[in-house]
Amino acid sequence: MTSDHDLPPLAGDTILGTRIDATSYDDVLARIEARPRDRVQRFAFCNVHSVMSARRDPALRAALDAMDVATPDGMPLVWTLRRRGHPDQPRVYGPDLMELALPHGVERGWRHFFFGANDETLDRLQSRAQELAPGVEIVGRIAPPYRPLTPAEDDEVVAQVLASSADVLWVGLGMPKQERWMHRVADRLPGVAVMGVGAAFDLLSGTVPQAPDWLQERGLEWAYRLWREPRRLWRRYLFNNPGFALLVTLETVRRRRTAGEVRR
Repeated sequence: MTSDHDLPPLAGDTILGTRIDATSYDDVLARIEARPRDRVQRFAFCNVHSVMSARRDPALRAALDAMDVATPDGMPLVWTLRRRGHPDQPRVYGPDLMELALPHGVERGWRHFFFGANDETLDRLQSRAQELAPGVEIVGRIAPPYRPLTPAEDDEVVAQVLASSADVLWVGLGMPKQERWMHRVADRLPGVAVMGVGAAFDLLSGTVPQAPDWLQERGLEWAYRLWREPRRLWRRYLFNNPGFALLVTLETVRRRRTAGEVRR
């Protein structure tokens, strides 16, 4: 069996203070398969909201920095990596990764645990998982309360995951709640690949419609989501998207100037 030591180290870049890895779907699947058995392995799927939130929240930034892999889930991060020396960087989107990982893991015997959403969504997600990957092993599920979990509730979730012998724990609590939770319990889940996939539960279950592919490819998924949920999302997109575009442009210009001065 391949170990994580056999895989090449991840490249990437730091975008506005948050490390984003140059990776791919195949690479993420390989890293799940080669995960260490003596410690947890954590995956974050990052977008503009993640990066801009981490600028304001040191605890969130620490949680993202501690991830084993932080993928470019949003197209603006993909474009930034491409401009910074990774021209072939694809988007590595949480819902699509989950859709690939479920069938990929069947012949490998991966056992999956779902943590997040509500019971209705989890019912639909389990049915969808069986359609995508006949024979998939779903060994547990928890629909937590929407409020913050107590330490005793954290203990119970960890105990259930460990008792299930899950290989992959899918966490769909939304950003930043899921990243903070993953960081909080990480040292208690050895051998588990913990995937913070945000809205993947809602999207794969069909509870929430997904933006058309042509919008996603053009980086306009935010517009579709804003159209669907204007009251909840307008502040996020009004401030985060223009702020990210300005700040990442300034950061890139500063780097080029510094590199030019070093060459001289």
